[in-house]
Parts: sequence; structure tokens; C-alpha cells
Amino acid sequence: MPSQYQPQIFGWISDLEKGGNYLTGADQRLLYANDNYCAFIRKTKSDQIFYLFMYLIVLIFLIPAIILWILLIFVFNIENESKITILGISAFTICCVAIYLVIPEIYHNLFTRRGSPIIFNRKTGKVYINESYFFNFKVLRNPLTFLHPNKKRIKEYDWAHLQGVVVHNFSRSSLNTTILMVCKPHTHKTIDHILLDPLRGGIGSYLVWGWVNNFMCANKLAGLNDGKYKWEQETQFKEKIIKGQGWPEWMVEAFNATSQQELAEIKQRHHVKQ
Repeated sequence: MPSQYQPQIFGWISDLEKGGNYLTGADQRLLYANDNYCAFIRKTKSDQIFYLFMYLIVLIFLIPAIILWILLIFVFNIENESKITILGISAFTICCVAIYLVIPEIYHNLFTRRGSPIIFNRKTGKVYINESYFFNFKVLRNPLTFLHPNKKRIKEYDWAHLQGVVVHNFSRSSLNTTILMVCKPHTHKTIDHILLDPLRGGIGSYLVWGWVNNFMCANKLAGLNDGKYKWEQETQFKEKIIKGQGWPEWMVEAFNATSQQELAEIKQRHHVKQ
């Protein structure tokens, strides 16, 4: 049975249901939680270093490969044999496409700061992200965006418009990833994707989704002291994780908004367009 959220994302395993009483497991990904909001890290430092190193090695091999294929076509192919020309052009094209796909992965890991936390406010039903533009799931990008590696997307979403799905990575380890599908209101049409919990094995790929659902439903299964920073350490959390990362001032205030009315007042005070 295919996903109800269309267009369906590649590697789809299952759609996830919202609601409380889920099996939970915040693990090391939960940074902070209080009665208003929680913050999850989405990229651990070890994963960031590993994947950055891996894609850099791929890039290092691709660049000389492109040079060699160019030499084969224009220098060593003295007799202009069509078979060599076709082979060279095909290989050159494949290498260029590979570089086009590898560079965003390098940017993804190189310019992700402090784990790229995602914030959930259960009083207002809002979700906040501040992440590298290359953190998303786009494949087709304007090559000119590669000249802006620090480009960010900073957005506010409605929890009601976010739906969870699990996808797999087709590797031997069969790791799963939980993704939030951003849907148009009252439809199943997907307009954006947000990474929630990457690369987990088996049941582990459902635990963060379960914790977030319990939190948003105010279920006690989501303990407010489960994170790296305890509930009374909000100042330390914001100092270490939020400060200096380009979060808009109004958004940081909105983390703690306790109602839609208070959120509207914050936006009005900071002249934020609704």
C-alpha cells in the first residue's frame, strides 16, 4: 500500500499516525524540554564528521576522473574513434552528475551548526527550524546556489500540517529515517520535507516520533528531564545551542509562547508578517 502523502518520497516504508501513548525514546537527540517547548538535535557530531569525510573522499576521486575523461576524449583519442568518444562523454556526464549530487551532501555536513535543532511548541502548535538550505531533500538545485554554502532556511510550521513517514536508505545496515512531510492544509499533497530523526535501526527509528507525539499531546510519557539540558537549564540551552546561530529574536521568544494570542502579540511587536 503506497503512502497517502503525495508525491511519495523515495524509499518509503510507512506512514506514521499522530497521537499520544506511543513508545518513546528521546535518546541523545533530545536537547531540552519544558512545559512549553522541546528541542531535538538532528545531526550528531560523529555522523557529521563521518559523512563529511566520506563525501570529501568521493569528491577527491571524481575531480581527477573528470580530467582524465576530458584528456581521453580530446588528447589521447587521436584517431577520433566514435566508441572512445561515446564512452568518454558518457563517463564525463556521469562524473558531473555525481559531483552535482555530492556537493550538497558536503555542504549539508560542513555547514550544519550545533546539530540543527528542531523546536516543537505544544501550546501554540508551532514547529521551528533553522537549518542549512542543503539540509533538505531537494535533488534538483540551481547550480548557482552552490556559491552560497551558508544559505539557510528559517521557518515556522504548523504541527497540524506535518505528517510523519519512515523511509529506508537501501544500505546493508538497513537504517531508517523519520521525515516530516509538510502538507497543504486539509490535503495529503506534500509541499516540503523536514528531517526529524535520521539513520536509526529497527524500532529505534520510531522512538523520537513517539516522544514528540506524546509531548505535543501533553502525555506524561514524555519526561521533561529526558534531555541533555534539564528543564531548569533553559538559559544554558539557549546560550550553548541557540545564541549566535541566526535565529530571529521573535522566534526565540515564540519558543515559550503559551497561546496563539501571545504568539500573535510577539509577531506584532517584532513586525512579523502573519
